[in-house]
Amino acid sequence: MSTSQEKRALTATDFQNIKAVSEPEFISEDTYSYVVTSVNADKEYESQVFVHHLTDNVHKQWTTGNHRNHTFRVSPNKEKAFFLSDRSGTSQIWLTDFNGGEAKKITTFPNGVFSPVWSNDGKSILFCSFLEKDDDITSLKELSKEEKQAKQKEQQTKPLVVDRLKYKSDARGFHDHSKVQIIQYDVTADTFHQLTSKDSDHHLVDLAPDNKHLIFAANLEEDADASLVSDLYLLELQSKEITKLTDSKGSYHNAKFSRDSKQIVVYGHEFEYAGATLTKLFLYDLKSKERKLLSGDWSIQPGDTMVGDMRLGNSETGPVWSSDNESIYFIGSDYGAVHLYETDLEGNLKTRYSNHNHLFGFSYHPETESFILGISHPTDPCNFYKLSADNTLEQLTDVNKSFINDVALSEPEEITFTSSDGLDIQGWLLRPYGFQEGKKYPFVLEVHGGPHAMYGQTFFHELQLLAARGYVVLYTNPRGSHGYGQDFVNGVRENYGKGDYQDLMEAVDYCIEQFSFIDETRLGVTGGSYGGFMTNWIVGHTNRFKAAVTQRSISNWLSFYGVSDIGFFFTKWEHGVNLMEDPTELWDISPLKYAENVETPLLILHGEKDYRCPIEQGEQLFITLKHLNKEVEFVRFPNANHELSRSGNPTLRVARLENICRWFEKYL
Repeated sequence: MSTSQEKRALTATDFQNIKAVSEPEFISEDTYSYVVTSVNADKEYESQVFVHHLTDNVHKQWTTGNHRNHTFRVSPNKEKAFFLSDRSGTSQIWLTDFNGGEAKKITTFPNGVFSPVWSNDGKSILFCSFLEKDDDITSLKELSKEEKQAKQKEQQTKPLVVDRLKYKSDARGFHDHSKVQIIQYDVTADTFHQLTSKDSDHHLVDLAPDNKHLIFAANLEEDADASLVSDLYLLELQSKEITKLTDSKGSYHNAKFSRDSKQIVVYGHEFEYAGATLTKLFLYDLKSKERKLLSGDWSIQPGDTMVGDMRLGNSETGPVWSSDNESIYFIGSDYGAVHLYETDLEGNLKTRYSNHNHLFGFSYHPETESFILGISHPTDPCNFYKLSADNTLEQLTDVNKSFINDVALSEPEEITFTSSDGLDIQGWLLRPYGFQEGKKYPFVLEVHGGPHAMYGQTFFHELQLLAARGYVVLYTNPRGSHGYGQDFVNGVRENYGKGDYQDLMEAVDYCIEQFSFIDETRLGVTGGSYGGFMTNWIVGHTNRFKAAVTQRSISNWLSFYGVSDIGFFFTKWEHGVNLMEDPTELWDISPLKYAENVETPLLILHGEKDYRCPIEQGEQLFITLKHLNKEVEFVRFPNANHELSRSGNPTLRVARLENICRWFEKYL
């Protein structure tokens, strides 16, 4: 295998030339909408809505401007459409005639709105917004730019009083006292009605086709601040009566009413294996109140757990009911790929679509029994395809044609080997740009985060960039990864730095043995989050790597417990103990303990606003290694959170990639 020299090598800035598509949504049997997200000339993200008419193959752009426009939904009678846009400064609902015309902003909520849906009669729109306890939704106004600046300035001179366990999150930063509430907008009367008001977050999940009920997810327990429960509730729209559907033992999400409004299907589990528990699929009869498990013997993980760095925008992953209410469609992660599955109401599972790639979203048309599929694979970032009822597949878009025609991309070679304790470990190897037989190449091992996630057959700019820079790149799914059943994903719990470390080192050994073009004297390793922990662990336990880059990492489980937005429960989940129960055990699995052993030159990359793996984790490691006169460097990214590598500021993303390449070029 050789890389074509007619195409140029990928660069660190090339992700800015890639269009990410998302949100396929059938409007009629021959029309669907979708969203394209890209980096504009100002080096900022923008998202635009398109409508594709299949009969004449015309793609009509519905929105313009340097804004984030998305969540486009056409009313049931096809007369009106709404979309979310931040063109006024905050994400609000904009309403327009579907046949054209100026869009009108219909919400002016200071904290913006999200999760809007049409009622089935097209008379109202339901949505969520963060509200303060005494907010009057009839008089709320979006803050002007000047008002926002004044509020931010006031917050900078005002102490933050914290009295809750869950007072911050990587996505929101420091929390205020607002809660997610569900609101109904009457399209004809142009009025708003607040449907929920308790001092808790109420997340709108689905609206019944008969418009009589909605489902929301919430934790309304007294100990909600210390609990991870997410229950489902049924709200009767006319009486506002609320009925609890689940029993406060687990976490439930993505519930969908059947088309006759008599049943719901829902994802969830009861934390049987803590954060490593496979998602289950349940059927709930609203009349009998009986709950039925459909996924009892399935080994797949419902939902999309694929790791990547170019998935901008959300897409439907299911569950979705068939037209006759006899089947349910959903996306599932399995063995390094993501497929479309179908189950009947007895849990008999079959694969509806699979092609060893990454199906990241879909839309289903009940009359034609067809699907719009969003698909990514390693040498094509994303496109939409139509899957007809007879299983014929037709490509609908070619959004990155010029990029693919211009840039050389490496096709991964799949590897599978058996670990020393009998587990089958799957991985992929990329050959470098301009590969020549008989030549030796430096090698980089990439370790994914999670740890309960999955590498696989999707486009990954960072991996392709390293191959473009002349490295053999290996990425694998060690124990703890999704896609290989419950026992496998649970295999890392209370086992950090042991079986997982073994899997990764044996993967490197396997590749060196199988591929003679790897220069075993020039090995590098990198990873982020859990992958950063593992990078830190590796350099503290072996000197075989000549360079390492640790990203948004964990170095000290003792402090992680108290500083991470998830530390107070994640520590117990993953290690079986928390700080107060056994600090010695947590110190024993902390890479910081082994700093004296580190001989590998280490680059530490960390976002300053990372609340998932806070920057003090990188600081501790840097100071310790520097104090020990080790070869180490620390790069801090301002205003960057845990999502820097995936959806962070485009300029900072480029800087991050260039620093990774700089370090490996220096030492490999």
